[in-house]
Amino acid sequence: MHISFLIHNGYGIGGTIRTTYNLASTLAEHHDVEVVSVFRHREEPVFAPSPKVRLRHLVDIRQGTPGYEGDHPDYRRPAKFFPASEGRYQQYSALTDRRIAEHLASVEADVVVGTRPGLNVHLARQTRRGPLRVGQEHLTLDSHSPQLRHELRGAYPRLDALTTTTEADARAYHTKMRLPGVHVEAVPNPVPAPALSPADGTAKWVVAAGRLAPVKRYDLLIKAFDKVRAERPDWRLRIYGGGKQKDKLRTLIDKLGLYNHVFLMGPASPIEPEWAKGSIGAVTSSLESFGMTIVEAMRCGLPVVSTDCPHGPGEIIDDGVDGRLVKVGSVPAIANGLLELINDDELRLRMADAALRDAERFDPTRIAERYESMFATLTARGGSTAAGRMRGTLHRTRGALLGGAYAVRDAGLSVLRKGHIA
Repeated sequence: MHISFLIHNGYGIGGTIRTTYNLASTLAEHHDVEVVSVFRHREEPVFAPSPKVRLRHLVDIRQGTPGYEGDHPDYRRPAKFFPASEGRYQQYSALTDRRIAEHLASVEADVVVGTRPGLNVHLARQTRRGPLRVGQEHLTLDSHSPQLRHELRGAYPRLDALTTTTEADARAYHTKMRLPGVHVEAVPNPVPAPALSPADGTAKWVVAAGRLAPVKRYDLLIKAFDKVRAERPDWRLRIYGGGKQKDKLRTLIDKLGLYNHVFLMGPASPIEPEWAKGSIGAVTSSLESFGMTIVEAMRCGLPVVSTDCPHGPGEIIDDGVDGRLVKVGSVPAIANGLLELINDDELRLRMADAALRDAERFDPTRIAERYESMFATLTARGGSTAAGRMRGTLHRTRGALLGGAYAVRDAGLSVLRKGHIA
């Protein structure tokens, strides 16, 4: 089977990139797999996929290279096809519109997989007849703006399948989006076993990792660790990652006098050796579409204390068995969760063993098997015969018509509501 992934920028840093390469590399053991990156901004990717995976790009924005296209006239014109309400819209252009359309019109693959909403819109509407069209959602439906949800409601019915990272988000798409004939399935992100020994649980370090962004609520973690320090001054906290909140968090650390207990370590790649230096993982987010860092920590032998935020943590952590789920936004709850594991060595080690065992379900081999099964089922539904292709075309046509009708209806209801409110 020939499988083609379409990704925003395979040369950057981010959870979607790692997830895509983990899955693509595993599938490449038995299939012909390529990753097509819309952009290329550096010579080599940060997270290199398996040598069996072909990586290519559509638009070269490496300044100072012979292929540089940043000064192309169409690169300076706004995109008209990529949804304007999508978070990455400002990076897209008339040039990306054209290159993506050309790629999808000629792609020679049995399955084409999109990896973000804007690319899924391209995929749904522009992929040539024949390949399975599979959209991946790495965020959540509820995190999309009303404008983007309206755009997706008109495009997603043309897909053959849509995957989410959690069961909760899959239910949201089933109940709120209405995708007639589209196979919607929750498939978690794959996380490989680290090539190092797991943590032994004796180091007096709590470890957190991720973007220094408001949604991660590291301010709450730092305040909670102030309470931890008061009871257990022998423990320390390391926070890995970069972002706009670095200066604000540094000020908070200094204000609380935690400069000898809380350390902003900056980005780390690979992150696995840093997890293994700790004994407890910490996640204090207000929202997690999945919770990649939770699984990474567990695969390194760390029980994780996490806020029970939507959507991922509650589907990853078995509360009281391989980690702890605590109240969202509560400094006392976070501190108490950490202290519970810090003060009970036997409990911490028992949870660490359970975390290692339970995290095996996220191994790339198991996740790839689920995708293979889904692809096989969808292929059987559509078939490779002329009749099968006709059924697939009818399915997409029906879905597109119903999706468009829903979108028009919803737009009308929105206008009526606004008029009623006015």
